[in-house]
Amino acid sequence: MQITLDNPPSAPGPANGYYSQVARVELPDTGALLYLSGQVADGADLTEQSRAVFETIDALLGAHGAGLADIINIRTYLTDITQLPAYGAVRAQYLTGAPPTSTTFEVSRLFKPEALIEIEVVAAVPAPRDAHGPE
Repeated sequence: MQITLDNPPSAPGPANGYYSQVARVELPDTGALLYLSGQVADGADLTEQSRAVFETIDALLGAHGAGLADIINIRTYLTDITQLPAYGAVRAQYLTGAPPTSTTFEVSRLFKPEALIEIEVVAAVPAPRDAHGPE
């Protein structure tokens, strides 16, 4: 098994240099799993922050040949659980297929004081179709 830690230049960088945005775990003959660090974003309210977070997640996944449809698990941290419907409305715009497994938590605060939401995901990337065929 090969593990690659990455901060793709095509996506927003980490808030500091103390962590990687993506851990890619290669699975023998079957593709890879992508583990994304929790993402936060600037915005005036939860809706704006949620949209920006999903855009960042999409960019990070795209840098590894995946997309939002490849998400298999999502963990969401909200500073105000009563805002769950607002987050849910945005999430439904970005995750349009079969819903991934999901856990949502209310937390007292996040590492960035103005952040109202943090989202981390796991995505499954299938192996390329021609990975096993002759060249």
